[in-house]
Amino acid sequence: MKSSDFVQKLMSKYLWGNILAMVAVVVVLGLGVKFGLESYTHHGESISIPNVLHKSFNDAKYILNDAGLQVEVIDTGYVKTLPAGCVLAQSPGAGERVKTGHIVYLTINSLNTPTITLPDVIDNSSLREAMAKLRAMGFKLGSPEFIPGEKDWVYGVLVRGHHVSTGDRISIDDVLTIQVGNGMRSESDSINYVEPIELNAEGDVDEFEEVTGPPANESPTAPKPAPANGQEKK
Repeated sequence: MKSSDFVQKLMSKYLWGNILAMVAVVVVLGLGVKFGLESYTHHGESISIPNVLHKSFNDAKYILNDAGLQVEVIDTGYVKTLPAGCVLAQSPGAGERVKTGHIVYLTINSLNTPTITLPDVIDNSSLREAMAKLRAMGFKLGSPEFIPGEKDWVYGVLVRGHHVSTGDRISIDDVLTIQVGNGMRSESDSINYVEPIELNAEGDVDEFEEVTGPPANESPTAPKPAPANGQEKK
């Protein structure tokens, strides 16, 4: 190929038109990707999260959705002084800035009072052991009730005046009364007294009965002799 032909093709409008078209496509694609990502990720846009603490779940959900945020409940708790179903915690917290569509995670006050399973303390532990174990689990304890029995031994547990058993689920608001022995025998317990058996010097049982003589004011009388030949002597 002659140099004049190469220069002529290089200066061809067709070639430069294709090059400019390719550059334009690249630029358009680049700008499209840039603005598309910014639109998708809400670049430069932020929302201040409203405070929904202690509001009902329905109110909190309406407020957050109205602000362009999503809501998800992740946990429940229990606060006796607050109404059931209200918001106990939110994450992110109020005032933090996030993008539109961000999820706000909520913790809701339980609709039911939590319960705890009664452990094996009845007839299986001392008063001190039972109180330590029950308090560590979150139970509320009243004053112990002392009943006849082995001192400081746990014989039962009462809730609202009724006996409960190991494994029963008890509300954390209920107060437990531990029945504990006072070290005294119950009056209803019967005792059978057995007279001790007397032993002789060698340790054997003495089977002979004691025989007593006639009273001191009575004199012994000699037996009458039998009559001879079957006739009574006159």
